[in-house]
Amino acid sequence: MILLVSCSEDSLEEIQFGTVSGRVVKSGSFEPIANVKVFSNPNSSIVFTDEDGKFSMIDVVVGDYSYQAKKEGYITKFEAATVTNGANTELVFELELSTSENRPPDTPVLVTPADNATNQNIQVNLTWTATDPDDDALTYQVILKNDANSNEVIYSDITDTSFQLTNLVYGVKYFWQVTASDGINDLVYSSIKSFTTINFPITRYLYVKKIGQNNVIFTSDDNGNEIQLTDSATNSWRPRKNNQSNKIAFIRSNGAQNHIYIMNPDGTNVFKVTSSVPIAGFNSDYINFSWNTNGSQIIYPNFDRLYRINSNGSGLTQVYQTTGGKLISECDWSFDGTKIALKTNNLSGYTAEVFVISSTGTFLTQVITPVSGAVGGLNFSVSGQKLLFTRDISGFENANYRQLDTRIFQHVFSTGTTSEISTQKPPGTVDLDVRYSPNEAEVIFVNTSNDFLSTRYIQKYEIGTLESRETLFVGATMPDWE
Repeated sequence: MILLVSCSEDSLEEIQFGTVSGRVVKSGSFEPIANVKVFSNPNSSIVFTDEDGKFSMIDVVVGDYSYQAKKEGYITKFEAATVTNGANTELVFELELSTSENRPPDTPVLVTPADNATNQNIQVNLTWTATDPDDDALTYQVILKNDANSNEVIYSDITDTSFQLTNLVYGVKYFWQVTASDGINDLVYSSIKSFTTINFPITRYLYVKKIGQNNVIFTSDDNGNEIQLTDSATNSWRPRKNNQSNKIAFIRSNGAQNHIYIMNPDGTNVFKVTSSVPIAGFNSDYINFSWNTNGSQIIYPNFDRLYRINSNGSGLTQVYQTTGGKLISECDWSFDGTKIALKTNNLSGYTAEVFVISSTGTFLTQVITPVSGAVGGLNFSVSGQKLLFTRDISGFENANYRQLDTRIFQHVFSTGTTSEISTQKPPGTVDLDVRYSPNEAEVIFVNTSNDFLSTRYIQKYEIGTLESRETLFVGATMPDWE
């Protein structure tokens, strides 16, 4: 009897359940993985993930388990879990790709340009072929080096078997190589091939075009083949080439100031010359500077002062200062280095005069006494015996520095006379920014409507020859012809 009573008071322990749910994703990227087999030890049930990488198990007996996530091509992952009564246990599996059976891509084969190709443009389209034995998606890198320096440039995340190289340097030999990646195995490298870009063409014209809000410097050969030298993201203008140093000087905006820079004829190796004293005047569009003959020095204005500086940025020296607060806007240095022509004006650009000083700042001779209207475009002849400039003979003055009838003049120092060079200028237009041609038989200048809103044309005219006016460039200003 005692035994029977004891047994009747003991009841069997009730079985308790919980749930297990979770997600399976790729390691690193956390992208969901579908159709992953998930099961446990001790065994509970077997489920597969949906397209979102999710799974769920219900009525799992409480206890401690080891869960596995398994799929071909991935390394099996284990996660420990404790299932408690009436609760959900959340698991996340991050699976790594298995490389045990995956084969690397085949070696990429470089197609174009052919190895050791020459005379390539500065924009080159690289092409190659590549395959993968497991049909894995491939991404590529292009590795580029050159024989001009030790730089190595790598272009990554390329998904096509071609790539456009831009802004290459003229006359340089380039070496290129392609890597292929399947995201699983190590990078596979192609062989190395080379090509050489064309030499920089012979160009004698420099000028400026407007791109967006910025001035951009261009160069061109005698056939009108045009090359952009400065980036359209910078504001650069007033190019002047020095043949002996084979450098181009120009003005560029630098913050709130304008400074003089120099560069190679192909636009490379840009160097800032001025620093503590910027180039400045009444209007940045009308200020000018000048090289000496061998390209070792530059003169430039800063309001009422004229400075000389070495082209390497050293040796800043004040050469001249005006009286009465007049501003220096333009200057030109004679070929023999003994004379400097200056144009001065008031704060509005008017009451202009032109005179000549020595290289040490001593006054030599007057060319134009103060006159009404705009004056500009100073340029010595090679002998230094003549000086070109432009003048608005209408004498018109307004706040926008508009000009109505600007013509080209030449001053002869031996006779002290100034006369107009008749270029058969069309009525209602103005001729601006005049300079001698290299042989001084012609002049090059800008012609535009006197509304100062219309298209500007760079033209040339053979001095003394009727009907010889010819348009060289459209939508261009500030010419230089060396």
